[in-house]
Amino acid sequence: MAIQLEPAETTWIRPAPKGWAIALVVGPSLVWCAEYIGSGEVILATRTGAVLGTAVLWAVVFGIFLKYWIGMSGARYTVCTGEGMIDMCARMPGPRNWAVWIILVAQLAAAAISIASIAAAAGAFVHALLPVSSQVGGWVITIFAVVVVWSGTFDILKIVMSIFVLITVIGVIYVAGYVLPGAAELFAGLMPGVPPVPDWAIEQGTHENGWREVLPLLGWGAGGFASQVWYTYWVLGAGYGAASGRSYGEPAPIEKLRRLGREEALRLKGWCRVVYADATLAMVIGIVVTSCFLIAGAGILRPLSLAPDGPQVAITLSTIFSSRWAEIGGTLFLLGGLSALVATQIGQLAGWPRLLADAVRICIPVFNRRLEWKQQFRSFLLLFFASNMILVYTLGLRPVALVKLGAVLDGLLLTPLQALWVLLGLFVVLPKVLSREAYEELRPHWIIALGLVVAFLVFGYFCVFQMPYVL
Repeated sequence: MAIQLEPAETTWIRPAPKGWAIALVVGPSLVWCAEYIGSGEVILATRTGAVLGTAVLWAVVFGIFLKYWIGMSGARYTVCTGEGMIDMCARMPGPRNWAVWIILVAQLAAAAISIASIAAAAGAFVHALLPVSSQVGGWVITIFAVVVVWSGTFDILKIVMSIFVLITVIGVIYVAGYVLPGAAELFAGLMPGVPPVPDWAIEQGTHENGWREVLPLLGWGAGGFASQVWYTYWVLGAGYGAASGRSYGEPAPIEKLRRLGREEALRLKGWCRVVYADATLAMVIGIVVTSCFLIAGAGILRPLSLAPDGPQVAITLSTIFSSRWAEIGGTLFLLGGLSALVATQIGQLAGWPRLLADAVRICIPVFNRRLEWKQQFRSFLLLFFASNMILVYTLGLRPVALVKLGAVLDGLLLTPLQALWVLLGLFVVLPKVLSREAYEELRPHWIIALGLVVAFLVFGYFCVFQMPYVL
């Protein structure tokens, strides 16, 4: 009987799909894209293109490519262990939970600013469509997103918003293709450098330091620190590999992992390949869509000397579509842009409470003992609702300024450390939680280490040498 029980106990990893069957289980990447295709693309990429042109295309391509290694590698850890990125950070070498404490403090501020920035930007779009103020529009969007996240009724709303977002994405790809510059100019845009801010933009209030436009785009291209964490949650929800049957807010089943044999490790290796495909899809979508918004801004708004800013940001942005399809085009852009921002807001309000509930659960165990996970989640949801009401009311008239601040705080402040933590998670923590036999099969390739080291160095440079001047 003991001989029969051993396989049943250790073969708990489902076989991974192979070949074209992988396309049938791709999903976390689409949730990831729906969350980050919002202010970073609709507002920041378009504005940066209008102010600096295609000369900063490198910021889109390199920034998203480097974040790809962080998000994909973090998800690979989740596939192999069944726990999210915050629990991985709790296992960092050194003082107990030091990394999670840094995340908790930094992300509380970043979450409040970032969610408020999306509310302010969405409020500007509501104001452009309806006879209500931007502040009222921001409140309405925030309340709506809180209700949706609290109730969990996403399906019908997701379909409706996806249609408008798809219209906007297809339209901006068409516009970008119409105004696409020559190959030489595009190639030159892939060479790192920041051109001077034009005089007309400075006269409209743009700062003469071009890095003030580039760094926010780097920060929120493909999402910021939090988006890479959330991607591990969406992988958990999809049940990839060791995440199968797992719930949010649970550390890895260490005893099970230490009994993994070669057969189970090979199955997990198959799920790692699924994550590679899934994350690569998100990277391609992010680079294409963000680049198209930047090119459209450079080709349509820059010749008109328009830099989207202030309460009229939505109207200025809609010029991209109305220049090609008259009033109906501008209205469709406004609807699509608003849908993208609402989807982003819902994604943020679904993701940040999970992230911070995890951090508080680890750092302050009494919080976890007194409140079940759903109560923790909803407590942070209400906290962000209150912070949004205050920030949108006091600062909502400058949506672009809020979006930029949120992008820098969430997208750059912790990203170098995140790359380092994921590197340690795969090469230091993972060998300790897996059996030796399993780790020999699941040992990450050296190219993953290289991608994470480069991401750490590049984003570390921006944080140390450029971000102080921007802030």
